[in-house]
Amino acid sequence: MPSKPSSEPVYYNSLYRHGVDEKRRVQIPAKWRTPETEVLTLVLWPKGVMPEACLLVLPPKEWEALVQKLKAMPFADPKAETLRRLLGKKSDRVTLDKGGRICLPEAMAKAAAIGEEAMLVGLLDRFEIWDPERYQSASAVDDELLPEAFKLI
Repeated sequence: MPSKPSSEPVYYNSLYRHGVDEKRRVQIPAKWRTPETEVLTLVLWPKGVMPEACLLVLPPKEWEALVQKLKAMPFADPKAETLRRLLGKKSDRVTLDKGGRICLPEAMAKAAAIGEEAMLVGLLDRFEIWDPERYQSASAVDDELLPEAFKLI
């Protein structure tokens, strides 16, 4: 399946379950790929009591927006400095290969408990990569919050 034209925005919709091979490569859905999203940033992301629950995947524009927010924070603010330090050390850039896969860095995959399978969860402008069991637990929490969450729109 060919990539989407670059003039059309990419939205990360739906839920996918993919195998992770012995080199820690996971397939990115074809409809989520464009030349602009060839390089993605992975961030170990917290959820509830799990400090490294999943991998948040940011396309270039969203990563740049986050970096700009961090740069705008005062350097003398210890909370801002902690946030910059944590996001700096808990992130990495990956490149899609010709087969549309990314290789999950070993330490990040281990921290997020991603083994032989991964759940890719669309968040519209970004997506997450989860261990299926962790995702099931997080999804149960989301289900509880859903009535209140819908009041935000």
